[in-house]
Amino acid sequence: MRLSEIMQKPVRTISTTEDANVAWNRMRQFRVRHLAVEHETRVVGVISAADLGGKHGDILRNGRQVGDLLTEKLVVAAPDTTVREAANLMRGHAINCLLVFEGSKLKGIVTTLDLLELIGRGAERPVATAERKILKKRGEQPRQQSAAKRLAGAKGRASRR
Repeated sequence: MRLSEIMQKPVRTISTTEDANVAWNRMRQFRVRHLAVEHETRVVGVISAADLGGKHGDILRNGRQVGDLLTEKLVVAAPDTTVREAANLMRGHAINCLLVFEGSKLKGIVTTLDLLELIGRGAERPVATAERKILKKRGEQPRQQSAAKRLAGAKGRASRR
Protein backbone atom coordinates (compact mmCIF):
# COMPACT_ATOMS: atom_id res chain seq x y z
CA MET A 1 0.00 0.00 0.00
CA ARG A 2 1.26 3.46 -0.90
CA LEU A 3 1.04 6.78 0.93
CA SER A 4 -1.10 8.21 -1.88
CA GLU A 5 -3.83 5.81 -0.74
CA ILE A 6 -3.88 6.88 2.92
CA MET A 7 -2.53 10.45 3.07
CA GLN A 8 -4.77 13.24 4.30
CA LYS A 9 -5.42 16.05 1.85
CA PRO A 10 -5.60 18.95 1.68
CA VAL A 11 -2.85 19.74 4.14
CA ARG A 12 -3.76 22.52 6.56
CA THR A 13 -1.09 25.20 6.54
CA ILE A 14 -0.20 28.29 8.51
CA SER A 15 2.30 31.10 8.08
CA THR A 16 5.37 31.53 10.26
CA THR A 17 4.17 35.02 11.20
CA GLU A 18 0.78 33.91 12.56
CA ASP A 19 0.13 34.01 16.29
CA ALA A 20 0.58 30.65 18.06
CA ASN A 21 -2.97 30.88 19.46
CA VAL A 22 -4.29 31.15 15.89
CA ALA A 23 -2.46 27.91 15.06
CA TRP A 24 -3.98 26.19 18.09
CA ASN A 25 -7.47 27.36 17.16
CA ARG A 26 -6.99 26.23 13.55
CA MET A 27 -6.00 22.76 14.76
CA ARG A 28 -9.12 22.57 16.89
CA GLN A 29 -11.29 23.90 14.07
CA PHE A 30 -10.08 21.31 11.55
CA ARG A 31 -9.57 18.57 14.16
CA VAL A 32 -5.93 17.99 13.23
CA ARG A 33 -2.76 17.75 15.32
CA HIS A 34 -0.25 19.00 12.73
CA LEU A 35 -0.03 22.01 10.45
CA ALA A 36 2.50 22.55 7.69
CA VAL A 37 4.25 25.87 8.22
CA GLU A 38 4.88 28.10 5.22
CA HIS A 39 7.13 31.09 4.80
CA GLU A 40 5.94 32.97 1.73
CA THR A 41 5.23 30.04 -0.62
CA ARG A 42 7.75 27.52 0.74
CA VAL A 43 7.11 24.89 3.43
CA VAL A 44 9.70 25.42 6.16
CA GLY A 45 8.49 23.17 8.95
CA VAL A 46 5.66 21.55 10.87
CA ILE A 47 3.94 22.63 14.04
CA SER A 48 2.13 20.10 16.20
CA ALA A 49 -0.27 20.34 19.08
CA ALA A 50 2.58 19.25 21.35
CA ASP A 51 4.77 22.12 20.06
CA LEU A 52 1.97 24.48 21.09
CA GLY A 53 1.77 23.01 24.59
CA GLY A 54 -1.50 21.13 24.12
CA LYS A 55 -4.75 22.28 25.67
CA HIS A 56 -2.99 23.67 28.74
CA GLY A 57 -0.32 25.53 26.75
CA ASP A 58 -1.81 29.02 26.97
CA ILE A 59 1.28 30.33 28.77
CA LEU A 60 3.58 28.87 26.10
CA ARG A 61 1.51 30.26 23.21
CA ASN A 62 0.83 33.78 24.51
CA GLY A 63 2.81 36.44 22.67
CA ARG A 64 4.59 33.94 20.43
CA GLN A 65 4.45 33.34 16.72
CA VAL A 66 4.31 30.04 14.89
CA GLY A 67 7.87 30.62 13.66
CA ASP A 68 9.08 30.59 17.28
CA LEU A 69 7.63 27.16 18.07
CA LEU A 70 7.73 25.18 14.82
CA THR A 71 9.82 22.09 14.19
CA GLU A 72 12.17 22.85 11.33
CA LYS A 73 13.30 19.26 10.88
CA LEU A 74 11.33 18.23 7.80
CA VAL A 75 11.17 14.59 6.86
CA VAL A 76 9.30 14.13 3.61
CA ALA A 77 8.15 11.29 1.42
CA ALA A 78 6.75 10.79 -2.06
CA PRO A 79 3.20 9.59 -2.82
CA ASP A 80 4.55 6.24 -4.06
CA THR A 81 6.41 5.54 -0.80
CA THR A 82 5.15 2.35 0.83
CA VAL A 83 3.43 2.43 4.20
CA ARG A 84 6.21 0.26 5.63
CA GLU A 85 8.90 2.67 4.42
CA ALA A 86 6.94 5.59 5.87
CA ALA A 87 6.58 3.87 9.24
CA ASN A 88 10.32 3.16 9.31
CA LEU A 89 11.10 6.78 8.42
CA MET A 90 8.87 8.06 11.18
CA ARG A 91 10.27 5.63 13.72
CA GLY A 92 13.87 6.28 12.68
CA HIS A 93 13.51 10.06 12.95
CA ALA A 94 11.24 9.94 16.02
CA ILE A 95 8.54 12.04 14.36
CA ASN A 96 4.76 11.84 14.30
CA CYS A 97 4.04 13.00 10.76
CA LEU A 98 5.42 12.93 7.24
CA LEU A 99 4.72 15.57 4.66
CA VAL A 100 4.10 14.05 1.25
CA PHE A 101 5.59 15.98 -1.67
CA GLU A 102 5.36 15.33 -5.38
CA GLY A 103 8.28 17.27 -6.79
CA SER A 104 8.12 20.60 -4.96
CA LYS A 105 4.34 20.52 -4.38
CA LEU A 106 2.86 19.57 -1.02
CA LYS A 107 0.29 16.83 -1.75
CA GLY A 108 -0.63 15.40 1.65
CA ILE A 109 0.31 14.46 5.18
CA VAL A 110 0.54 11.09 6.94
CA THR A 111 0.51 10.87 10.73
CA THR A 112 1.02 8.07 13.22
CA LEU A 113 -2.74 8.12 13.75
CA ASP A 114 -3.25 7.37 10.04
CA LEU A 115 -0.94 4.37 10.32
CA LEU A 116 -2.65 3.13 13.48
CA GLU A 117 -6.06 3.40 11.80
CA LEU A 118 -4.73 1.39 8.88
CA ILE A 119 -3.48 -1.34 11.21
CA GLY A 120 -6.71 -1.27 13.22
CA ARG A 121 -9.04 -1.72 10.29
CA GLY A 122 -6.72 -4.05 8.36
CA ALA A 123 -5.80 -3.78 4.74
CA GLU A 124 -8.86 -3.17 2.60
CA ARG A 125 -7.43 -4.67 -0.52
CA PRO A 126 -6.36 -8.30 -0.71
CA VAL A 127 -2.73 -8.98 -0.09
CA ALA A 128 -1.01 -11.44 -2.39
CA THR A 129 0.31 -14.37 -0.42
CA ALA A 130 3.06 -16.66 -1.50
CA GLU A 131 1.95 -20.01 -2.81
CA ARG A 132 2.98 -22.85 -0.56
CA LYS A 133 4.04 -25.99 -2.30
CA ILE A 134 3.02 -29.15 -0.52
CA LEU A 135 4.97 -32.22 -1.40
CA LYS A 136 2.52 -35.03 -1.94
CA LYS A 137 3.20 -38.20 -0.04
CA ARG A 138 5.94 -36.49 1.91
CA GLY A 139 6.61 -38.56 4.97
CA GLU A 140 4.10 -41.28 4.12
CA GLN A 141 6.63 -43.88 3.04
CA PRO A 142 8.48 -44.18 6.35
CA ARG A 143 5.24 -44.22 8.32
CA GLN A 144 3.75 -46.93 6.09
CA GLN A 145 6.87 -49.04 6.37
CA SER A 146 6.98 -48.73 10.11
CA ALA A 147 3.27 -49.53 10.35
CA ALA A 148 3.78 -52.55 8.09
CA LYS A 149 6.68 -53.71 10.22
CA ARG A 150 4.60 -53.34 13.37
CA LEU A 151 1.77 -55.30 11.79
CA ALA A 152 4.16 -58.02 10.66
CA GLY A 153 5.73 -58.09 14.08
CA ALA A 154 2.34 -58.39 15.75
CA LYS A 155 1.34 -61.26 13.44
CA GLY A 156 4.62 -63.00 14.12
CA ARG A 157 4.18 -62.71 17.88
CA ALA A 158 0.61 -63.99 17.64
CA SER A 159 1.67 -67.08 15.61
CA ARG A 160 4.43 -67.90 18.10
CA ARG A 161 2.03 -68.07 21.00
